[in-house]
Amino acid sequence: MKNGVPGVSGYQGPAGGWGAVKAVTASVFSQKAVARDIIAMFKMNQVKGFDCPGCAWPDPGHRAPMELCENGVKAVSWETTSKKASPEFFSRHPISTLWHYSDYELENIGRLTHPMKYDAASDTWQAVDWDIAFREIGVRLRSYDSAEQVEFYTSGRTSNEAAFLYQLFAREYGSSNFPDCSNMCHGPTSAGLTPAIGLGKGTVELDDFDHCDLVICIGHNPGTNHPRMLTTLRDVAKRGAKIISINPLNERGLERFSFPQSAKEMFTGQATELSNDYYQVKMGGDASLLKGIMKALIEMDEARILLDQQPTLDHAFIDQHTAGYAALYDDLRQHNWAELEQDSGLTRSQMEDLAHSYSKSSATIVCYGLGITQHKNGTENVQQLVNLLLLKGNMGKPGAGICPLRGHSNVQGDRSVGINEAASEDFLQRLEKHFSIRVPRKHGRSSVESIRAIERGDAKALICMGGNLAVAMPQPQRTFAAMKNLDLQVHVATKLNRSHLLLAKHNYLLPALGRTERDMQATGIQSVTVEDSMSMVHASCGALKPASRWLKSEPAIVAGMARATLPRSPINWEAFTGDYALIRDAIEAVIPAFHDYNARIAEPGGFRMDTPASRREWQTANGKANFIVSNQRAVEREHQPADALVLATLRSHDQYNTTIYGMNDRYRGITGRRDVVFLSAEEATSRGLSQGDVVNVQALDDNGQPCADRIMYGLTVVIYNMAAGSIGAYLPEANVLLSLDAVDTQSLTPAYKSVPVTLTKA
Repeated sequence: MKNGVPGVSGYQGPAGGWGAVKAVTASVFSQKAVARDIIAMFKMNQVKGFDCPGCAWPDPGHRAPMELCENGVKAVSWETTSKKASPEFFSRHPISTLWHYSDYELENIGRLTHPMKYDAASDTWQAVDWDIAFREIGVRLRSYDSAEQVEFYTSGRTSNEAAFLYQLFAREYGSSNFPDCSNMCHGPTSAGLTPAIGLGKGTVELDDFDHCDLVICIGHNPGTNHPRMLTTLRDVAKRGAKIISINPLNERGLERFSFPQSAKEMFTGQATELSNDYYQVKMGGDASLLKGIMKALIEMDEARILLDQQPTLDHAFIDQHTAGYAALYDDLRQHNWAELEQDSGLTRSQMEDLAHSYSKSSATIVCYGLGITQHKNGTENVQQLVNLLLLKGNMGKPGAGICPLRGHSNVQGDRSVGINEAASEDFLQRLEKHFSIRVPRKHGRSSVESIRAIERGDAKALICMGGNLAVAMPQPQRTFAAMKNLDLQVHVATKLNRSHLLLAKHNYLLPALGRTERDMQATGIQSVTVEDSMSMVHASCGALKPASRWLKSEPAIVAGMARATLPRSPINWEAFTGDYALIRDAIEAVIPAFHDYNARIAEPGGFRMDTPASRREWQTANGKANFIVSNQRAVEREHQPADALVLATLRSHDQYNTTIYGMNDRYRGITGRRDVVFLSAEEATSRGLSQGDVVNVQALDDNGQPCADRIMYGLTVVIYNMAAGSIGAYLPEANVLLSLDAVDTQSLTPAYKSVPVTLTKA
């Protein structure tokens, strides 16, 4: 390796450990609110505290005094900061100046303090009274020819209560357009699991990790994206169960972990080895790998039966509980090993070893993230994971099942309470009956469809309940231009981001309370509820003084817009604003799964949503769990030139989705920069590249032709332990290489993890 590349060095330590302690300390002090942060840390993820605004990993039954992780503290300190984006600041900084700020610099300005309206004459955001903002927004929304011209975006940090009111407002208004952040991450989970097992979410609960023999981690990076999972994996490893990791890059959070809250591990330098085996699949090669494992299992099963030995597969389960096995069998038999090896990047022997390890386990959990879902075949990838589990009956029994790892803390809850562009007729009828309103039946638009509609001019207005939609979407060269053509944009936010600078004709920026802050309404301090990755619903109650006395809660903001837009609405929006228990009563009336809602969230830890597949009840059309054949690959490599690589966009360790907390990526050895590409030594050597060389990266279309407008210039090569045929770069910067038209064929989730590209020296 070439030495002396600025900002590039190796990292030898474990995940967690003293590096995490140092990073947490730096984060807290950088936001100049040490006292608020310390108070918050003792309240975070506690029974009577607030839910971490970061990931959706569930809380254990027996909680530590500080139930947190490094990136959770970053998320909290980012919110509790003493820094302010005040009207005075905006008066001195026109949009033309702010545009040149980096994404990190924009959010680091601090908390929004006042409702704002854009003034074109001065090119600045200016303070506006709440009532005036609501009234003007209502006037604009009533001016459109059709309610279908309005998009209602939802961030995964939105509470159940706010999300329910939000979809109620949109539907009474007449729109079913619900782009949301789940469309960009786990859309294939819902689309894939529903026909397979009759449930669009995972089947495991946290206790299952105490009873499993094997955990397969595929397509995710827990050290950065869901760090509290590391404690669970540590417990799995310490009791002797096996962990197998499948990922293109070697990620430190899948290798070893030092628990920062263990004095023994911290002061002795000990760390727990996590993965027993680590397999580097090519970017986009997951479907072929999974087919290879299943093919090996079936061949192993047939051999054992011929020898009159115990079968490898659970034939009794397959016969009683499943349909479609014969079709899967035929598909696997016709695939040859050379094809599977070429596409996956793993040898037949490696796939057989994986199958052998799986065959020995009597209870297996498969955990997966965006490395599985963010491909053109994302839905089919999810279904192949289900196939693998069904072959051995690893569904609906203790210590086994499928575990999708959600991102934001309530992205799953938002869907559960109605943020769905294709809601069921039963839900819509119950909504109409309870509120005495009429709502549209036509399916609305998801995120990619919304951006395309804005681009075409079919959408005139966009309301964003949090998030940074424009930056999160692929191909900003199209997305940014489209959003500037809107008539109205309304952003509910805690901090400034780049989406707020893409100005429509009419623009409003409405500051909301954060998860950590006290929400005082007419009936007293309010709690909201969230749903984690394992379907647990629990209360969250902020404790800190709000960053500004002009902030409103998300439910109050939604109600304010609804009252102003729908003056003849029969809904008592004011009552909902004053008492969130009434919102939960309404949710219960409309969605039977939330029965006894208020009573059940009063219990410590809340309650689990019903998951029929966890008890082998399959709410599918045929009443069975279904094997589903995969017919698609992420990238048709034979259509690409020989020197093409497949790129995945990655998050750094100082980053959560589009929010960048700092410029370091500690576990990958990157400091103070983001302008890098990760490449294996094999691929670098074959191209005459060394660490530190500067390259340009150009995207290719499906036919292998260069795309002139999808190119990144001047990226520094970092040699990294990763699969051949693959390359990685940070999002959102690398989103310029993506295509708004390259999406999962069933869920329309963008293909962030499988973009064919070529490299040239700069």
